[in-house]
Amino acid sequence: MNWKNGAEGKRFIASFSGGKDSVLALYKAMQVGEALGLLVMLEEEGKRSRSHGMPPVLIHAQAQAIGLPVYTAASSWENYEEVFIGLLEQAKQQGAEVLVTGDLDMPAHGCWHDAVTKKVDLQLGMPLWEMDHLEAVEEFIALGFTTMLVTVNLALGMREEDLGRILTYDYVKELEARGIDPCGEGGEFHTTVLDGPLFKQTISVRQGEIVRDGDYAFLPLELI
Repeated sequence: MNWKNGAEGKRFIASFSGGKDSVLALYKAMQVGEALGLLVMLEEEGKRSRSHGMPPVLIHAQAQAIGLPVYTAASSWENYEEVFIGLLEQAKQQGAEVLVTGDLDMPAHGCWHDAVTKKVDLQLGMPLWEMDHLEAVEEFIALGFTTMLVTVNLALGMREEDLGRILTYDYVKELEARGIDPCGEGGEFHTTVLDGPLFKQTISVRQGEIVRDGDYAFLPLELI
């Protein structure tokens, strides 16, 4: 199993949420392989990304800043796998050999991404696999990436005041002191990356009004 180095010397498509883990995985994969595009799944109506609830216009702005095309489609949860596989098949026709994802804690057996890539005869690359969570966040910050918290789970120790904050070394220490995983791997928070070494230009955004839904609070972002 060569997931950690799966993109080495290969052409790949990267599963992309616009958040820190997918961007760091993309960065690492691009150091050793050739990126062909970003794979983004949307909710049924196509107005938000399935993973982080990002508007497509913001995802496309990130992709443009990175310089990669987007493979995207809308799906329900019921046909998610079928649509995802369809995008993988499109990417394979364009020359992709590997799917890259930003997972850290994927189990060695029973991995969903492993199963779907095998169905279309692609390999799997997970540059962050089994990486220490604090190490991953600190490497992301050290590389010069800027990412903003846009979703928080209020039932897991997060607060509305965390929305809009930039992930810094000091803020990571604060989160740890509050008993929160610095990667948000328990679903505590999601981020949107606005700048960094992969970006040809900064993504300038305006913060909207906080939206609450049950235990979650969301910070809508609009391009400026």
